[in-house]
Amino acid sequence: MPLELYRDKHHACYMFTNLIEEDGQAVQANQFLIVDGGTGAIIDPGGNLAYNELYMGMSKHFSPQNLSYLIASHADPDIIASLDRWMSSTQAKLVISTVWERFVPHFTKAGKTENRVIGVPDRGGRLPLGHNELWLLPAHFMHSEGNFHFYDPVSRILFTGDLGVSMMSGAQAARPVTDLASHIPLMEAFHRRYMVSNKVLRLWVRMVRQLKISMLVPQHGAPIQGPQAIADFLDWIENLMCGVDLFDDRSYQLPSAAIDPVIRPVRAAPQMAYS
Repeated sequence: MPLELYRDKHHACYMFTNLIEEDGQAVQANQFLIVDGGTGAIIDPGGNLAYNELYMGMSKHFSPQNLSYLIASHADPDIIASLDRWMSSTQAKLVISTVWERFVPHFTKAGKTENRVIGVPDRGGRLPLGHNELWLLPAHFMHSEGNFHFYDPVSRILFTGDLGVSMMSGAQAARPVTDLASHIPLMEAFHRRYMVSNKVLRLWVRMVRQLKISMLVPQHGAPIQGPQAIADFLDWIENLMCGVDLFDDRSYQLPSAAIDPVIRPVRAAPQMAYS
């Protein structure tokens, strides 16, 4: 069952957290469905591992044939590797940064994306959805070169892609976080590695402080909910050193040793000698 993030008479937001079998081989990922006025949009529909469960799960709340958009924060495989199947099973258009517009056909059979991709300029914009709209907010280099976050002014939810990510299981991801201090250990390593620099984080924080936000919802891990937890997250991320901030001359050196293979060949058992 999806987590109902918001619902009123005309508008609903759902979060799917546990569609991927947790065998340790693939990272946990969230997918989102927003419904308004008889139409809908999926945010970050995910890879092939999630497609069947997401299609069936959303069908209980909303017909996939009424989807207007597949909205992608960026072009990583856990975001849109299932694109070919969605392009076959629905009439939805893909909304993605112009940076990735000509790369997405590599996820599909030839011709499937023709006239079905809406390229978003770097400055972002507002996307009509039913009787309302979604705001497409610049989030470049957090972590992708062409990256967007999505603000729903009805629910006041900000969908933040790979910002705000925490490393946890699907069951844990279904429980919103209201105490940020205890949550930071699950976030810090990811953000230090995947966010490009403190400069872009500070620019992003300055922008989103102008919004009224009820919940920050990332693509991996748990939502962050409540005024105090959201304020604490903005303060934390605004001062985080990350990405290129942490690199120096020692980060770029010629390798001095061979890589130890992850998968080692299995040696045959020695033959036993019999007299």
